[in-house]
Amino acid sequence: MSYTWISTTRNQYWEEKDAVINEEKKPNLIITDEKKRVIDGFGGCFNELGYEALTFLSEEDRNSVLDNLFLPDGECQFSICRLPIGASDYALEWYSHNESPDDYEMKHFSIERDKKYLIPYIKEALKRNPNLKLFASPWSPPTWMKFPKTYNYGTLRWEPEVLQAYALYFVKFVQAYEEEGISIHQIHVQNEVVADQKFPSCKWTGEQLREFIGSYLGPAFKEHGIEAEIWLGTINAPEPWEELMHGTTSDYDVFAQTVLTDPNAYQYVKGVGYQWAGKYAIQRTVQSYPELKYMQTENECGNGYNTWEYALYVHNLYRHYFVNGANAYIYWNMVLQPKGRSTWGWEQNSMITVDRDSKSVNNNPEYYVMKHFSHFVKSGAVRLETLGAWTGNTTAFQNPDGSKVVVIANPIKETRELIVDLNGERRCFLLEAESVNTIVL
Repeated sequence: MSYTWISTTRNQYWEEKDAVINEEKKPNLIITDEKKRVIDGFGGCFNELGYEALTFLSEEDRNSVLDNLFLPDGECQFSICRLPIGASDYALEWYSHNESPDDYEMKHFSIERDKKYLIPYIKEALKRNPNLKLFASPWSPPTWMKFPKTYNYGTLRWEPEVLQAYALYFVKFVQAYEEEGISIHQIHVQNEVVADQKFPSCKWTGEQLREFIGSYLGPAFKEHGIEAEIWLGTINAPEPWEELMHGTTSDYDVFAQTVLTDPNAYQYVKGVGYQWAGKYAIQRTVQSYPELKYMQTENECGNGYNTWEYALYVHNLYRHYFVNGANAYIYWNMVLQPKGRSTWGWEQNSMITVDRDSKSVNNNPEYYVMKHFSHFVKSGAVRLETLGAWTGNTTAFQNPDGSKVVVIANPIKETRELIVDLNGERRCFLLEAESVNTIVL
């Protein structure tokens, strides 16, 4: 049987290798025909600091980066991406789309700011992949809607006229982007509902999400003919130690169960977006509501050093989310300057680094981890179950064309044998120490 095997280590990225036939050894990985959830795709987030970094490049180099990310036959082949509604923590400064106090009718709503950074970034992606799907979420409502009146910290003012206005804010956002020729396919109500941070943020309870979706946002979308899906996201959930320390109830019950057990809210929810500590809750939500879609909405983003050790950790995140029911995996910052410093003062990893002074481009280790999945696993693929000793390090898929993709990491500091039975022919793949591998059958 023909196959392709690509291996990446800390010292050698994207090397094509050969296996050997070995009929004497028993397989330690069996790819079954048991099909699980459909894979919708992979992507990243459009942020202002990422677009700024791209402007430092020559036109040729900038086009190369964008081609590699978004062309359907490119290196990463992104098919679903995220954008913020207003300022994210990787914006250049604070902003929302309506800072006119008490403008409940949204007469002063505007996406003019987005025309400078986000919209050009998105349009470059859409030129390369017109079928790219987009989902959007706010980090903070307009400040006049919050208590206290600030972009960071605080909560939405829980008053009917504010809630109606905020639902209209989402309507206006989708409509304004549509006028720019950009379709928003999903709205996620709030980025990180338990984040109370120095960057743009807003805390929500499950009860508030339930009421806002069921009584305000859902009806507003229906009234205005908005076709974008409403998602319960992005849920970052309490860390398990927070539950123990503060005596809170289950992260699953607090958000997913609180909202989805309510018929009025449930009728509007098409999926659930989980990130960060949400990884502890996704399995239970998928088991309870298998009919919904699920997404990992923000890859955990490191400390700006872009190490191979962190890339191996990120590989495990891909596996965790897919094995526990995610239909898609979204990276955070696709492009940043070295060390990935936020406007609000911390540093994070990125797939690609652009050096402003040298005008150079570097594909970081997590770029290759993403490529090991997204280059080979096509939209519409299904996850396959595996058996054997390598199962805990493996994620397997079957593409719509019938080809099978196995992504497997060897996290051990020595070479190990992978024996796979390929339709009765056993092949031995010598997985290098601390490597990530893709085998296409």
